Amino acid sequence: MANRLQDKQQNRINDLNKTIISSKIGYLMPIVSITSGKYSNAEDIVKTLSRELGYKVIGDDDILEEVKRVHGIKPTVQLKVIDNKPIAFNDFIHTREKCIACLKKTIAEYVSSGKCIFHGLLGHLIPVQTSHVLKVLIIANKKTRTKIGIRNYGLSEKEVVKNIREADKRAFLWTNGLFGKKTWHKSLYDIVIPSDKFDVNRATKLILEHLKIIEEISEETIKQEARDFALNAKIETALSSLGEGLIISTKRGDVLITINKKVLMLSKYKQKITAIVNSIEGVKSVKIKTGEKYHFNIIYKYEFETPTRILLKDEEKDFFLALSERIKNACIQDKIYFRKTEIDPVDEKRNHILPRQSILS
Repeated sequence: MANRLQDKQQNRINDLNKTIISSKIGYLMPIVSITSGKYSNAEDIVKTLSRELGYKVIGDDDILEEVKRVHGIKPTVQLKVIDNKPIAFNDFIHTREKCIACLKKTIAEYVSSGKCIFHGLLGHLIPVQTSHVLKVLIIANKKTRTKIGIRNYGLSEKEVVKNIREADKRAFLWTNGLFGKKTWHKSLYDIVIPSDKFDVNRATKLILEHLKIIEEISEETIKQEARDFALNAKIETALSSLGEGLIISTKRGDVLITINKKVLMLSKYKQKITAIVNSIEGVKSVKIKTGEKYHFNIIYKYEFETPTRILLKDEEKDFFLALSERIKNACIQDKIYFRKTEIDPVDEKRNHILPRQSILS
């Protein structure tokens, strides 16, 4: 009986898959981006989905290698950015911003080609506005993940727990740096699949059903979203030399840039951004505005005038004598000089000013 049910489920998946493929021959298909917790059995789901759809699976390592090949950024540097680790002199050379921009550009090229499944953390770089990308989270509770790690990979419980903790930490730092949210936050995904409650066939079927809904989006819309993402990535790459704090939005060639940081000489900064963006092919118009974190850097200038003559009053005599004693004890009395405008040798009784001889004696 159990085998029959499984066969029926598999047949339904095959029928649904055939409907999806045959209905849109030559059509730029929707894309799937899957984020998963370590040891959540996501690999089996991804393999099944790839086989059913005929899509290529693109992992984080594939993207890192492509960025290295095209842009020359080492994977170790890219992993530092993903782990949100400090990068030396980043405020001056903007390595983090350049790295993220190159990652986006590479992912945008994959999105434009279509028929791919992203599996990893880097799929979060795809803009939320890209409606033809289905974002999926596959996760299980920690107890189940630990059992899967021990059973499928032959590791000890201590090793599995350590690997889970490190993977979850990396995922948290990445999404927190991008969105200020935890990796498992439901707002980042279209579907959340608990793999401890869903088997492979059921999880695959659920994803295929949602892809069927996304397919209702027109082909022109999908192509336009892919073009917008590609243009956005190009602009971000070009502006990465200006550092962080620039939020870029593109729609049909119209570019909106939000300056979300402290800036000196705002008008010149806007002119610089406009000149860079207008030089990129596909840009129709550029609009620049300031964001919440922008504020004027106000500098107050004060001129402090030093008095031309320093008078030592009665209550300052003791302090000045003590100071002169310390100077003598330090054996640096030969380095003491007095300007004529500061202390004049005048009558001590009349003006209550110490004569020069009494200070140096």
